[in-house]
Amino acid sequence: MPAKVLIVDDEVDLVRLVRYNLEKEGFSVSTAYNGKGAMAQIKEHQPDLLILDLMLPDISGIKLCQQIKLDDRLGHLPVIMLTARSSETDRVSGFEAGADDYVVKPFSPKELVLRVKAMLGRTLQAKPPEPEKIQLGDLVIYPHSHCVETRIGVPLPLSLLEFKILLTLAKNPNMVKTREQLIAAVWEQEGEDISDRAVDTHIKRLRQKLGNYRDSIETIRGIGYRAVSFREAAALIG
Repeated sequence: MPAKVLIVDDEVDLVRLVRYNLEKEGFSVSTAYNGKGAMAQIKEHQPDLLILDLMLPDISGIKLCQQIKLDDRLGHLPVIMLTARSSETDRVSGFEAGADDYVVKPFSPKELVLRVKAMLGRTLQAKPPEPEKIQLGDLVIYPHSHCVETRIGVPLPLSLLEFKILLTLAKNPNMVKTREQLIAAVWEQEGEDISDRAVDTHIKRLRQKLGNYRDSIETIRGIGYRAVSFREAAALIG
């Protein structure tokens, strides 16, 4: 299966040029012209690499890159910044946002293809596969099918948003996630503005649906939330 590359740039002619050269080398290429379209394409096509312009019409490439890198499910996605901004400050900002490489316009299409090949050669081997299931105490979470059930097979009727919150926490058990990190991982890729209070409300609803397993999500006062096993949570509350 060919490696999948997503090009995000609002210059139509440039996108066509890069797409042509990548497809000529056997890559599967998808395109987007703004940040919202980029997130939709990432969810639909799950690319192996992102070529990202620094200046998009609806969001800066810097902010979009930050959102991607903060998302537990997308943080592994390598990002090549492709931009006309060539100052040292711009380069530093790009790398601080999480970019893996930085290419300045005008550029050589052949060189860009070589950079893509080199990047994928390093990252595809190291890319962690999504687990078929995650065990959280007496809960079993299935990332691919977006379902949760108890250890004895009783399904729990969570909404997609509730599932995403639980999965984000369960991927890093016993690690505290701030409300800001949860917003970045669960909501910002949907283009929504979410307040800290809204996060608390969704967590409350999720706990209600978890029923006897609601203590799998622990509140860390003043910071955020973490996922713990049911047995550990039971011990904590004595």
